[in-house]
Amino acid sequence: MTAENMKIDKWESQNHGGSPTTNESKKYAIFVGRYQPYHQGHTSLIMQKIKQGIPVLIMVRDIAPDAKNPFTTEQTVEMIEKFHSDHGHDVKVMIIPDIESVNYGRGVGYEINEFTPPEDIGFISATKIRQSIKDSNDDWRLLVDESIQADVERHLLESDVEL
Repeated sequence: MTAENMKIDKWESQNHGGSPTTNESKKYAIFVGRYQPYHQGHTSLIMQKIKQGIPVLIMVRDIAPDAKNPFTTEQTVEMIEKFHSDHGHDVKVMIIPDIESVNYGRGVGYEINEFTPPEDIGFISATKIRQSIKDSNDDWRLLVDESIQADVERHLLESDVEL
């Protein structure tokens, strides 16, 4: 899927009145983040939900590129959708405005989960990945799925942002 033919859902263009989802009979697991870059810590957590038969909504914060966020929001969405291209209707990616906090009301019926990743991926940090790339250290390749490594490199080469 290329950026030219990719339909990116933006929060502002959505029908917030409640249009039906593809998985009408299931509730979605929601993940909110910057994903700079999308790494194996993210993929492990999200794949766990998919394997449990729970569809996933990945919400990418719409942020301006800078040293902490070298990828545009559209580039981030492109990499996430590329990784999940075989997951069909189980994964939906949406761009949302940058958020200050996540708030929820008492008794709204949502289950709030905090995930503690297994030790083999719990150490993964996007900050460490960006530093590894900046230092020309290929260790970052162990932490980012092979399917999107070339995209990470290409987007960084095209970027005006200095890590």
